[in-house]
Amino acid sequence: MAGDDLLNICFHGVGTPARELEPGEDAYWVEADRFLGILDEIATWPGARISFDDGNASDVQVGLPALVERGLVAKFFPLAGRLGAPGSLAPGDVRELASEGMEIGTHGMWHRTWRGMDATTRTAELVEARSRIADAAGVAVVDAACPLGRYDRKLLSDLRQLGYRRVYTSDRRPARPDGWLQPRFSVRHVDTPESLRADVLARPDPAQAAKLKLVGLAKRLR
Repeated sequence: MAGDDLLNICFHGVGTPARELEPGEDAYWVEADRFLGILDEIATWPGARISFDDGNASDVQVGLPALVERGLVAKFFPLAGRLGAPGSLAPGDVRELASEGMEIGTHGMWHRTWRGMDATTRTAELVEARSRIADAAGVAVVDAACPLGRYDRKLLSDLRQLGYRRVYTSDRRPARPDGWLQPRFSVRHVDTPESLRADVLARPDPAQAAKLKLVGLAKRLR
């Protein structure tokens, strides 16, 4: 890892889910004690940024107190369509996150890919969801996180035209500080502080690093 790279670390759910999970979603839910250990580990890394996707209730119940206790900040990307639903953040929770100094972005309306959207869906996911989340937070929403980590050239063009400041992905590689597109490492339920350190901080194998860059390039060009 280059010394000036950023490490974007993304959490999803913490503890016991309070809603029915989508297929495969449980792979990204972390036990509460393990989450705290990983957070302590990340706090020692220079150039690390923390984010939370999906707007689960655990963001404010577990994530926020742990961040405040450690003097950390994070960026939260809730789903507008789930605000107020059981197991998800309520609008007041989003405002509480913002009032505690956390940054608020958008993950769209529903947890669906942003690739191949028709005009109506595009408006709902990229415009209406952003407005609804901004109203809840009481702050402007300028960053977006791509649901399911999927994107293509058309989507990135749309996001640029709509004035998004940064777009976050799940491409599992370091990010440039000035990059408009920000890759992230998603924490998985099997991760430990030690395994995440080995995965994220270790100098990548040149062949693997080249493969990751090619995957990101292919997504941007398709």
